Amino acid sequence: MPKLTPRASLTPRASKFSGPLAALRADWPLYCYEAAELAAFMISACVFTVLLFDPAITPTRNPWLARVLMGVAMALTAIAIIQSPWGKRSGAHFNPAITLTFFRLGKIGPYDAVFYVMAHFAGAIGGVGFAALLLGWRIALPQVNYAVTVPGLGGEAGAFCAELLMAALLMTVVLESSNRERLARFTPFFVGLLIANYIIFLAPVSGFSINPARTVGSAVFAHLWTAIWIYFAAPLLGMFAAAEGFVRLATPHPAPKGTRHYLSHRHLVQRNR
Repeated sequence: MPKLTPRASLTPRASKFSGPLAALRADWPLYCYEAAELAAFMISACVFTVLLFDPAITPTRNPWLARVLMGVAMALTAIAIIQSPWGKRSGAHFNPAITLTFFRLGKIGPYDAVFYVMAHFAGAIGGVGFAALLLGWRIALPQVNYAVTVPGLGGEAGAFCAELLMAALLMTVVLESSNRERLARFTPFFVGLLIANYIIFLAPVSGFSINPARTVGSAVFAHLWTAIWIYFAAPLLGMFAAAEGFVRLATPHPAPKGTRHYLSHRHLVQRNR
């Protein structure tokens, strides 16, 4: 990973591509990977929500246990996606807020960033749509409702604060670990651990999103757009703030030559110089 400095890393990268069609021809497999990754995440979220919260399948009255199991399931899903060949090739963002933050950091070019974001929304909607076909009427149950994210405890203020905190902490952990040689290989597991804890402790507050595309994917089918602005604004603000703090306060360590750690984007950096 190229060493980050405050001046360089806060300068968005100019693309060498002559236009969006050139970028699409060169990097279309990466965009497909990103769409497939978020689709897989959303399918998993819907399936496990049905399995754990449909009272006819799991007649438990212990919401804490259900959230613990959900957290473990989604953490393992995220780790599997990040560690997959597709995830290693594309960088495994599957989140527009992450992509835009890395564009701000100069780690991904503008055309790649635009197509990544488009792929995320397509993947999220497609994933929930496939889950609806797979699960049938159960996905529309009130206890499931397409795994929609809406404010809970604390209302909109509580949801905004929770999403902001989760996004900032996630980006801080990703940048700190993926920029350090001894920690880089553990980044997927740090991400998984955060996701598990977010679901267990903060899902009752915001529904756990930190991903605008993830929220839109569920909202399209649930027809529920409550406080949608929170799920766009808070993740972006939190991750941008974390990135700003990282490049100004941290002392990053570049990855060894020839390696390509999670989120290093060595192929994109070289291509877009």
